[in-house]
Amino acid sequence: MKPAKITLIDCTLRDGGYYNNWDFDAALIGRYLAAMSAVGVDVVEMGLRSLHRDGFKGACAYTTDEFLASLQLPEGLSVGVMVNASELVGAGPASGPLASLFPASSDSSPVDLVRIACHVHEFEEALEASVWLRDRGYRVGYNLMQVADREQSEIEALAKACTGYPVDVLYFADSLGSMGPQKTCEIVSWLRRYWQGEIGIHTHDNLRMALQNTLSAMDAGVTWVDATVTGMGRGPGNARTEELAIEVASARKATISIVPLMQVIKTDFRPMQELYGWGTNPYYYLAGRYGIHPTYIQEMLSDSRYSEEDVLAVIEHLRINGGKKFSFDALDTARHFFRESERGTWKPCEVLQGREVLLLGTGPGVHRHRRAIECFIRRTKPVVIALNTQAEVDSSLIDFRVACHPVRLLADQQAHARLPQPLITPWSALSTDLKASLAGKKVLDFGLQVEAGTFVFGERSCTLPTSLVVAYALAIAASGDAARVLLAGFDGYSADDPRTREMKDLLAQYQATTGARELLAVTPTRHELPTQSIYAM
Repeated sequence: MKPAKITLIDCTLRDGGYYNNWDFDAALIGRYLAAMSAVGVDVVEMGLRSLHRDGFKGACAYTTDEFLASLQLPEGLSVGVMVNASELVGAGPASGPLASLFPASSDSSPVDLVRIACHVHEFEEALEASVWLRDRGYRVGYNLMQVADREQSEIEALAKACTGYPVDVLYFADSLGSMGPQKTCEIVSWLRRYWQGEIGIHTHDNLRMALQNTLSAMDAGVTWVDATVTGMGRGPGNARTEELAIEVASARKATISIVPLMQVIKTDFRPMQELYGWGTNPYYYLAGRYGIHPTYIQEMLSDSRYSEEDVLAVIEHLRINGGKKFSFDALDTARHFFRESERGTWKPCEVLQGREVLLLGTGPGVHRHRRAIECFIRRTKPVVIALNTQAEVDSSLIDFRVACHPVRLLADQQAHARLPQPLITPWSALSTDLKASLAGKKVLDFGLQVEAGTFVFGERSCTLPTSLVVAYALAIAASGDAARVLLAGFDGYSADDPRTREMKDLLAQYQATTGARELLAVTPTRHELPTQSIYAM
């Protein structure tokens, strides 16, 4: 490694813009630029240059020369922008779209560096753009995305194709966050076989290895490195500027001031991180391990419809069926496990007709009022159905358990094997592996199909708007023609919790459906339900 050659790029405003539509406050940008200068950053990638005009996006989505001219750019800090190759490929000669994005000469533009982000299939056609850009005085970089699982021969061929073009730096990005130091260095060696120019790396932090992978790449000869403030970027985020800048300064034997950066983190970026939630977690870790695009995780975590079990089930689906390229259609398919109609074999009316059902939820109200609930069960003899593995009430007083989410069932399989109650579940729709894990368990097969906005109560199956177990349990009571349903342990959530709205809509829709049973909460609840104290009963 030659320390003096290291080029540190901060791409916070470009990569972080995926959270706020590239709409950064001008005062924030000013503080950010001063911090970048103080911490030794060489290039700030201020955003994208794009021809897409759909929807509102802020200034950093287009990063026009007029916008850049309105900023106070610190002396010595170069400006870069990124262009997505998808806007160049298939549009005819590169000069067409490029001429719409850049002036005829870089002399009249604040932009010094143009990076083009390419998928492997776009790379060779997109290389033509480098000639046009270099002729006009811009430095040019290419960022190869999703190369971690490519064969050596493919990566070497890409490097060889690049040799005939005026490219200043060839980057590779750990797009799925799946690489480790060994793989990182291996890819550097494959690129180096044909490419003798400078190499850069852009790392993601799924496996909490973004910084380690970047430093390993530097040891292997990479001289251009990316980072973002607090790691701000899609999903798990990137190598953090506040850490990588210290490492680069050490390699350069240079003195930097990190105080302005820490101040801008405190005043601007930490509050944004709390709002948008970038940064790695176990879901991103799994996505990195399985080569799943992090946008799947980001979309699910920002959507209240996805429970913890939903997220894990989608990850498992994408692990098997592939998730390297993000697709909203694939995400929707992965969430709805019970799309096909599955008719069960068990009729709830055989045990529920005309009976009062006590449904035991998982809220703390069951524990707090356990003695009263147990006394009520012994005195009035309702049919007691517990959600999943609810275990606060004396097990001998529970008649059935109900579960329908495949991931929750898989997680609870050992507990279900030990519990004595029959399990009501959409058995016919479950996977062979899941059925095998519950071998020997007495199961009552009540079918389930998920269809948005729909409640249907059939003799042996139901159609629901969601695979939430509470919806499934309420459908069983309706299909079984129960007298009414008493709810214990349905405490609810805080007013600002998105699950509050979800449950409100679900309960309202259920109660508006022909055949729905009367509902009565008997322990404290925040849900909009008729309530009567278990002590008064």
